[in-house]
Amino acid sequence: MGRKSTYTQKIADLICERLAAGESLRAICRDDGMPTEAAVRLWARDDVQGFASQYAHARALGYERLAEELLEIADDGSSDTHQDADGNERTNAEVVARSRLRVDTRKWLLSKMLPKVYGERSTHEHVGENGGGIRLLIGPTAAAYERKPGDGAS
Repeated sequence: MGRKSTYTQKIADLICERLAAGESLRAICRDDGMPTEAAVRLWARDDVQGFASQYAHARALGYERLAEELLEIADDGSSDTHQDADGNERTNAEVVARSRLRVDTRKWLLSKMLPKVYGERSTHEHVGENGGGIRLLIGPTAAAYERKPGDGAS
């Protein structure tokens, strides 16, 4: 397998076109005449001839493609059932499980690569004692040093 490691705009364009179509960098770089994954990642990291933004844009488009595939996979029930030898319709559990795995894998990947867009939303609420407001003390105050009954201080 011949490896081309020298950056050219033609190769960069081809890589980005395939990334935008949803193909993985790993799969692209396995093809003859393509650079190694490491070389492509270095081109992006070092922003060789402006490749970093081209690469980032292609990746974003590829992730959008993955998100669209979620709907296609989830909506495709064409192979979810089959007829058994007696002519009864049966659920094809293997196909359903594979579809679930494909959806879950894409969801996980999107949540990690684009957490602000596809990650779980969580909120944090800070409340004081008994659900009330939070009391802030700024600087030392006499109240901060007062002993309260039952605080364990002796």
